[in-house]
Amino acid sequence: MPVSESGKGRTPRAWQRMLSGRRLDLLDPTPVDIEIEDIAHGLAFVARWNGQTLGDWPYSVAEHSLLVERLFSRQNPDIAPRWQLAALLHDAPEYVIGDMISPVKAAVGPGYGALDERLTAAIHLRFGLPAVTPSPIKKAIKAADRISAWMEAVHIAGFSRTEADRLFGCPDPGLISGMVIELRPPAEVRANFISRHRELMENM
Repeated sequence: MPVSESGKGRTPRAWQRMLSGRRLDLLDPTPVDIEIEDIAHGLAFVARWNGQTLGDWPYSVAEHSLLVERLFSRQNPDIAPRWQLAALLHDAPEYVIGDMISPVKAAVGPGYGALDERLTAAIHLRFGLPAVTPSPIKKAIKAADRISAWMEAVHIAGFSRTEADRLFGCPDPGLISGMVIELRPPAEVRANFISRHRELMENM
């Protein structure tokens, strides 16, 4: 019988019960245990920047994901809907593992990355995407992610423009023209995330 670190003869629990009723095994996630409602709900309640943002509502990973998808689509106007969906879901594993800031990820080491990759693969397969995102698409999503990080840093996270430019790169003003950082109640963001997911799935 496997023995846990606590010495009580029980293997530590590595699964989480979702509100949909699904039981998601973090060590061996399967597409059948992935539901968009669980993802949207979790991401709408996970705060970016460890909650260190201005406003009366936390800036959620769901809101961030919607912004990244808009930026990605604006940068790549002829991109297929499936890759827009990949952009929307780029941080989807955080619905169960949370939003860990980069310095903490570095301290945790490669184990975090492996967990993220397993969850990403299961999520992608659930919604008709390849388990591993093609490198050019991944780079394009990352570029949009960095622009969103710059916008968030400057507008709600207390960074100066000089500091944000150094950390994330200065975005093209034309690209972000008319785009704003939104702070909304989690239920509203959750509904918006599900709606955008449904729209992209119907166009695939």
